[in-house]
Amino acid sequence: MIKLSRLTPLAILLNSVVFPVWAQTASAEGALPEVKVTGTADKGYTVNRSRTAMKTDMLLRDTPQAVTVISKELIRDQSMQSLSDVIRYVPGIVAAQGEGNRDTAVFRGNSSTGDFYVDGIRDDVQYYRDFYNIESVEALKGSNAMIFGRGGSGGVINRVTKQPDWRTIRDASITLGSWNQRRVTIDAGQALSESAAARVAAVSEDSDSYRNGFHLKRSGINPTLTLRAGNDTSVVIGYEYFKDQRTADRGIPSFQGRPLNTDASAFFGNPEINTTWAKVNALTTLIEHDFGQGVNLTNRTRYAEYDKFYQNIVPGAVNAAGTMVALSGYNNATQRNNFFNQTDVSWGLNTGSVRHKLLGGVELGRQETDNFRNTAYFQTGGGLLTSINAALANPVASTPVIFRQSATDANNHGTVTTKAIYLQDQIELSSQWQFIAGLRRDSFDVDFTNNRTGDRIRTTDTPVSPRAGLVFKPLTEVSLYLSYSKAFVPRAGDQLSSLTLTNQVLDPEEFKNLELGAKWDINPGLSATAALYQLDRSNIAVSDPSDPSKSILVDGQRSRGLELGLSGKLSRDWSMMAGYAYQDAKITKTQSATALAGATLAQVPRHSASLWNRYDFSPVVGAGLGIVYRSALYASTDNTVTISGFTRLDAALFYTISKNLKMQLNIENLLDKKYYAFANSNNNITPGSPRALRVSLNASF
Repeated sequence: MIKLSRLTPLAILLNSVVFPVWAQTASAEGALPEVKVTGTADKGYTVNRSRTAMKTDMLLRDTPQAVTVISKELIRDQSMQSLSDVIRYVPGIVAAQGEGNRDTAVFRGNSSTGDFYVDGIRDDVQYYRDFYNIESVEALKGSNAMIFGRGGSGGVINRVTKQPDWRTIRDASITLGSWNQRRVTIDAGQALSESAAARVAAVSEDSDSYRNGFHLKRSGINPTLTLRAGNDTSVVIGYEYFKDQRTADRGIPSFQGRPLNTDASAFFGNPEINTTWAKVNALTTLIEHDFGQGVNLTNRTRYAEYDKFYQNIVPGAVNAAGTMVALSGYNNATQRNNFFNQTDVSWGLNTGSVRHKLLGGVELGRQETDNFRNTAYFQTGGGLLTSINAALANPVASTPVIFRQSATDANNHGTVTTKAIYLQDQIELSSQWQFIAGLRRDSFDVDFTNNRTGDRIRTTDTPVSPRAGLVFKPLTEVSLYLSYSKAFVPRAGDQLSSLTLTNQVLDPEEFKNLELGAKWDINPGLSATAALYQLDRSNIAVSDPSDPSKSILVDGQRSRGLELGLSGKLSRDWSMMAGYAYQDAKITKTQSATALAGATLAQVPRHSASLWNRYDFSPVVGAGLGIVYRSALYASTDNTVTISGFTRLDAALFYTISKNLKMQLNIENLLDKKYYAFANSNNNITPGSPRALRVSLNASF
């Protein structure tokens, strides 16, 4: 096992050797030959290519899958600082609360806390991610196991990091906002020689919130070094340290089928006790080699240590009189070490008039996880209680509390070993017809120990994940596609901690996605997309009606929908990002007393839409205006609590002070509308922010 102490010297080396050399070199004018970087013209919010969806550099227009890319320009213009900000502009994905301690996304009706990636490598621990070192964010919808392996049931989100590219970069940003928001980011890059370049991104934030007692403190640094090892080989080495510490906020409860009517700032629980933090140390390498004649090798390795903890007092049900609320609590600690290595070889060949782009790959992975949970016991005159009642007039728990294990609290250790092989062929039959087929076979081995009982469970799943897509191009700029894909989630679950003696023999859950879509590059800077899909979830474990001690598998869930997107420049000065989604997501087979056949899936609105515009009136002054709409949704699958829909306006002003200095003002919820942003359950509902102002000063040197 690699310990953190072995990762730390890399950070020391980069800070004590590489960057002083960088600074010294940069100070000597003319010491380095000029390196020119040629790029495409400013396309606003449009990104036309991706290396993630197919594992090869490919036009999104020719990719038979719904993909939404949030560009660095949109992230900057909207001052996006959380994954929920990004998801707002991705049709078909909805942000959930995540119990106030993690990113959670609902992909076409399927909630996930683990389908997150960075540069195509799994980043699946439950925490809040930041964008200080991110170039763009890719949302790939539909089942994605052929590329990403387990999970990817309804989609994945991949963050593309900033890389050294021999440009001189000196960017810094200071943001001040409502409720004492204070944030600083730095991005610096430099050519060290003709064969080496470095880049470092960093962030520091210390902020409060509209929620009483909430505080956020985060910091991160990500130095990266790129080396040209000859004309045909490049090596990228990166290290990241990131820490996020904040108040764990579980929101407000419901009452009589609606969110409790209370002030948006009202905190339920105890902000002095409610806390969550995550520390990430990650070392990554990328090796690329061109063998010539169309043969290329790519090898990615990521080793990451995660240390995650959260503790909270949680609101429960409100009594019938609407005067008291139940409070309970727990804490949970997770340590996970991830090691993943992916090796891909791609090569092009022709068979007569048919052109092939073949991809073969192997992925090896190992994840070790320790999980420990305690229950909160309130010290009252009657003894230790696991639940107390608090007056709605003052729902902050002041009763002394101790945390210790109950009879059912988790104390487990798990080791997951993954071995996968995959093959894909992108076949260009003619200038109009393309066919893509891929197949992946995983060996997913789980060794799980319940430290409380001594039970040891060992299982191995060997699922096969196919993918096929047919693309027709009536015009060069237009593509129509039909695709089919399949994904699986093992019984160990999203976070590898759900394996039991009861479910160990059950097959993994399966997800099948059928999609029909169209893509149109209206011009080089403006793209439109449309997708119709049906996503079926099967092998859901439910209690056997004839023997409740056993479980059976049922085909229990179906999502159908339409997704529309438009991004890019409508004119030289007008940039736009727009999306709309219609979702019909239902339970098709009764799974429990609170998940009945015919019920709507939790946190899936029937309609959602977003529209953001930026218009530059001159090279000095610009403005932005956005609309976010979401129809009503249910907080849970029992469909007893409805969260009403809302329409929210956002705005921005942009002012260029000088060539090297720009200022922007972002206003969220311009009309100060009361609404509810997202939920985790019937009694964990987060009120949306009142009107919030954020001023950023962006400098380039």
